[in-house]
Amino acid sequence: MMRIERDNLSRPQVAALVEYHLREMHAHSPACQVFALDSSGLSRPDVTVWTVWDDADLLGMGAMKRLDDEHGELKSMRTAPGALRRGVARAVLEHMIGEGRARGYRRLSLETGRTEPFEAAHALYRSFGFTETGPFADYSDTSFSRYFVLEL
Repeated sequence: MMRIERDNLSRPQVAALVEYHLREMHAHSPACQVFALDSSGLSRPDVTVWTVWDDADLLGMGAMKRLDDEHGELKSMRTAPGALRRGVARAVLEHMIGEGRARGYRRLSLETGRTEPFEAAHALYRSFGFTETGPFADYSDTSFSRYFVLEL
């Protein structure tokens, strides 16, 4: 049974998943276009992190950054390698959309890569109603990034 909890990144398995996420982002993205947050970025007061667990096993994570009173950004969604195709990403995305609504956000945005390793994520976002949009917040248009938005 999956459970999702707010996290403070203090557990070693969570820190390891954050590091894995960063390695994967650097492996599949141009160096100057990796916008994934490290542990210090995920620990900022405007960022909330949730982790997904099955008993003591970490299955995945996701984070949301507050951009303003009506706009949140989804960050650092990652399923642990041993938990792929178990619905972890779907569960954490659904949780974060619910949290965005509870916070009164009018929209959720995200930036992701454009190449094949990101295609499964694109399909997931679209299945929840996200549509492609242009850059937002501090992003600028790049040949690598894709931007998605969900109007709440």
